[in-house]
Amino acid sequence: MCVLGLGLIGGSIMRAAAGAGREVFGYNRSVEGARGARSDGFDASTDLNETLARAAVSDALIVLAVPMPALPNMLAHIGESAPDCPLTDVTSVKQAVLDEVVAAGLLPRFVGGHPMTGTAHSGWTAGHGGLFNRAPWVVSVDDHVDPHVWSMVTELALDCGAVVVPAKSDEHDAAAAAISHLPHLLAEALAITAAEVPLAFALAAGSFRDATRVAGTAPDLVRAMCEANTSQLTPATDRIIELLGRARESLAHNGSVADLVDEGHAARTRYESFPRSDIVTVVVGADGWRQQLAAAGRAGGVIRSALPTLDSQR
Repeated sequence: MCVLGLGLIGGSIMRAAAGAGREVFGYNRSVEGARGARSDGFDASTDLNETLARAAVSDALIVLAVPMPALPNMLAHIGESAPDCPLTDVTSVKQAVLDEVVAAGLLPRFVGGHPMTGTAHSGWTAGHGGLFNRAPWVVSVDDHVDPHVWSMVTELALDCGAVVVPAKSDEHDAAAAAISHLPHLLAEALAITAAEVPLAFALAAGSFRDATRVAGTAPDLVRAMCEANTSQLTPATDRIIELLGRARESLAHNGSVADLVDEGHAARTRYESFPRSDIVTVVVGADGWRQQLAAAGRAGGVIRSALPTLDSQR
């Protein structure tokens, strides 16, 4: 397999895949990152053309692990040098990536992916092979998805220690807006608000630290993920403004935030008890398999081991 981009996520995939016994090589734009990977014993290059030529010869699974703004250019290179390779990505939005893949003419061999994990740090040195242990890793089940490539991407996620959540791209983006992108905006706003209160940082402890942790993420990365999901993040932001507006009015006129606190506590309690059933009966490639997996993922199902395929049952 071939990993393009050896930052936190791509570098961790390289480590985890190699640890699982896979042959893996990669590309990184920065000399520092590639040198760091090589010094740690990994096969990394700063020559994109050479890396893609190698991927084409070996029919490697290509993992796109570059920021969203770099994606169109990278896809253009893949289209020129390795158009027949199976392809996935780890970007935190799926529909925008899908649109770029379609524009590049690479849809037939593409299956979107998104490991739901990370830290506020970036670069090769920030990664580690255990980053994905027990983490949800979304693998897209859009209508075009090829069952063989889907199985390849799923097996990669499982080899990295993750559990696979099948989902449609648009449904992923709506969920990511609520549980990932909106929290980034809230963390930034909370950090700004606290910075305007002279004593705040002197008193800040666990709740402030936890609530603003992701505000430590590099601003260009936050902008890339949020701005690429505008269509889903905008209504999610409207909803949070509506909820806070109601709480503000209730506090000002009734001296109470009971409604917001009670509903929030109830929602958090539902999250704590949300079911995680194993998906085991779907046969990849059988009639309706994509729809079955999307429904199972929506209901909280996860894949912990490779699913049977139609070819294997013949």
